[in-house]
Amino acid sequence: MRTTGSREVYRNPWVRVREDTVERADGSTGVYGVVEKPDFAIVLPAERDGFWLVEQFRHPVARRVWEFPQGGWAAGRDGTPQELARAELAEETGLRAGRLEHLGHLDLAPGLSTQEFDVWLATGLTPGPTAREATEADMATAFVTEAEFRAMVREGRLTDAPSLAAYALLLLARAR
Repeated sequence: MRTTGSREVYRNPWVRVREDTVERADGSTGVYGVVEKPDFAIVLPAERDGFWLVEQFRHPVARRVWEFPQGGWAAGRDGTPQELARAELAEETGLRAGRLEHLGHLDLAPGLSTQEFDVWLATGLTPGPTAREATEADMATAFVTEAEFRAMVREGRLTDAPSLAAYALLLLARAR
């Protein structure tokens, strides 16, 4: 498949949407809508026998969502994936990681978006102040045991796909 044309159809400070005209191997043509978003980091803050989670209102699904701390750089800021992981962990939970282990790099939704993310395991946690953005003012933080985390997933109380993918990478790392 090759792209024969592309045009921007929408942009705001957080997302760009483009429409690509493509020609497939059989000669037929089509259109793809592509969402461009910056990459992000997701962090599994682990201690004792569980994890720290955050809960916040997510406008697109119109409800509060439990998830691992995650996010991307604010406009005008930049750094390494590890620096982003440390920044997001501290910003959302106030926790600082003594050690970060990279568990993997994943595509968020490759049929729709260019966005990718790095998954980090944070251990050796020490508390500190949060630095939440205005959109995170209502964020809650909670420690859950791993058994409670699994129950949240089974019961549909934790449905964030990047958090579930991150947990899967942790299970694979443990199995090595």
